[in-house]
Amino acid sequence: MQLKARRLQVIFLILCLCSLFINARPYLIVISQDDLKDGALADDFPDSANSDSAEWDEFGEPESQNSSEELDPGSWRPIFEPDSPSSASDVPEDLYYTALGKFMSSVSSGDLRLMEDAVADIDQVAAGSGDPHAQSVLGLLHGMGIMKETNKAKAFMYHYFAAEGNKQSKMALAYIYFRQEMYEKAVKLYADLAEVAINSLLVSKDSPVIEPVRIHNGAEENKQALRKSRGEEDEDFQILEYQAQKGNAGAMYRIGLFYYFGLRGLRRDHAKALSWFSKAVEKGEPRSMELVGEIYARGAGVERDYTKALQWLTRASKQPSFSAYNGMGYLYVKGYGVEKNFTKAKEYFEKAANNDESGGHYNLGVMYLKGIGVKRDVKKACTHFIVAANAGQPKAFYQLAKMFHTGVGLKRNIPMASALYKLVAERGPWSSLSRWALESYLKADIRKAFFLYTRMAELGYEVAQSNAAWILDKYGEQSMCLGESGFCAKAERHQRAHSLWWQASEQGNEHAALLIGDAYYYGRGTDVDYDRAAEAYMHAKSQLNAQAMFNLGYMHEHGLGLPFDLHLAKRYYDQALELDPAARLPVKLALGSLWLRKNHADCFLVHVIDSLPEVYPKVDAWVEDVLMEEGNATILTLFACLLTVLYLRERQRRHAAVRAAAVAVPLHPIDHAVAAQN
Repeated sequence: MQLKARRLQVIFLILCLCSLFINARPYLIVISQDDLKDGALADDFPDSANSDSAEWDEFGEPESQNSSEELDPGSWRPIFEPDSPSSASDVPEDLYYTALGKFMSSVSSGDLRLMEDAVADIDQVAAGSGDPHAQSVLGLLHGMGIMKETNKAKAFMYHYFAAEGNKQSKMALAYIYFRQEMYEKAVKLYADLAEVAINSLLVSKDSPVIEPVRIHNGAEENKQALRKSRGEEDEDFQILEYQAQKGNAGAMYRIGLFYYFGLRGLRRDHAKALSWFSKAVEKGEPRSMELVGEIYARGAGVERDYTKALQWLTRASKQPSFSAYNGMGYLYVKGYGVEKNFTKAKEYFEKAANNDESGGHYNLGVMYLKGIGVKRDVKKACTHFIVAANAGQPKAFYQLAKMFHTGVGLKRNIPMASALYKLVAERGPWSSLSRWALESYLKADIRKAFFLYTRMAELGYEVAQSNAAWILDKYGEQSMCLGESGFCAKAERHQRAHSLWWQASEQGNEHAALLIGDAYYYGRGTDVDYDRAAEAYMHAKSQLNAQAMFNLGYMHEHGLGLPFDLHLAKRYYDQALELDPAARLPVKLALGSLWLRKNHADCFLVHVIDSLPEVYPKVDAWVEDVLMEEGNATILTLFACLLTVLYLRERQRRHAAVRAAAVAVPLHPIDHAVAAQN
């Protein structure tokens, strides 16, 4: 594909690694012809004659890759998945995991005394041996004010010293720099973390897929998403399993897929995955053939066998399964189970790419970027990487980030590189926190879920920030919001929720900014502040939120936090309707109010409309405090039932009286005459 000299506008979506349940709007990144670096081919690369597949994408060979425990030292996996091998091998880490386990138990139980003991043990491990994992936990406790005084400086210090030995602290540190727009520092940390994340995604025995779930949908619980995350207990899964047992090949493939990647709340189980794929293959299911080939290539639950992998991939490609061509091309470019053949590899990658397979685009990008089997062409490489990134391919994000970071092929752009590295880094093994948090929430262990989401929020995960904030708002005291000396007061809970919502808002969550605006407008957990409410609504409006536009129109109409301006008010109302047709009724009513205010400013209706914001809260409070009070509600219900019975009895009595009168009325004399004639 040749790029022409005219300006090329390529817009691609960064999916935030969350394709199913997403409230935040996706980021839009624009790469133009101006971003392409002139003379990149001559200046940035060594001689193409020396290119070889050994430098394919600069990551280790499958046999030399580290385990998740080695990639994420100090991981909390031994606490939440005790059956998996632990990285704890020396005494300090044993003490650390003992203290951490005690702390998690205290979080679930709400036992403050046990928690104090656990925090003291963590303090001792951190001070006694300088253990980076204990220091990382202390950074979290100081940052969130959990059993410690809230002290951002101390939190930063603990994470700074822990970052060399603890990847989660490195993530927290990178996010601090990123929020403060210190991109030169952030990009170095995120680059290291992104490389670790990509290493965990390569051809290895595990194929981690993170399925982030937003547990809320606006102000309400996201029941549909949560239901689909209950694993084998989900009714839909049970129906699918029944269909598979009855011989449905598509159902067999889907169940195998769930077990292979650990989707829909299931723990990864390669043996079950292979069993279901094998059954589907017997019925000729092509996608299962491809995944059986991938299992042999990865050595997932079986001995790694590239020859068998190629056989299964070849068989799948003849069905056809176009993504199987990508796997075949990879085996040829690396020489796994076959003799290296760059020409064949390119042919297979092109077949995959021509059928919209993102892996094919990524691998073609690598070939053109490094001149492996082809003439180097950075523009072509960039084009393929963009297509792959648009499809959510994390390795394509990494390559584009590296090009922006180093100035190879693209002009150096550190903020862009930081943002792309961050997206990739969030796919690292530490993202398992998301699964553990969701499992805790589904088990009704709200306290543990909140703590885990809080940890992820500190690492910069937007979904976790909004989930933690929603739990604080929804569950209040049950959320286990802890301060320096016990449970948070109501005002402190609201402040923490505001802080989390604001962080989520900064990362594109329009609902978060709207909630912050509502909090300041109505004085929920804080003093009424129309200026700050308007600021938050403006932020949500910049993310194309119709409700925020409507609110800004209302504030302009009434001069609350914004200048009194009926023309601007109408503009915002019109924009809200244009963006969301469902807002037609409230917008039409608002425009009617606006017309009255403009043409009959002192009429009675205008005064009635202006009084509604004062009257409604009083009526709402009266209903909640008086009518909905338990005793009063019972009495009112009984009274309503009594009135209903009396009304029905009176109605029955009247109908009976009418019928009796109709029978007793004598015939008119004329009627008698007519009757006699007959």
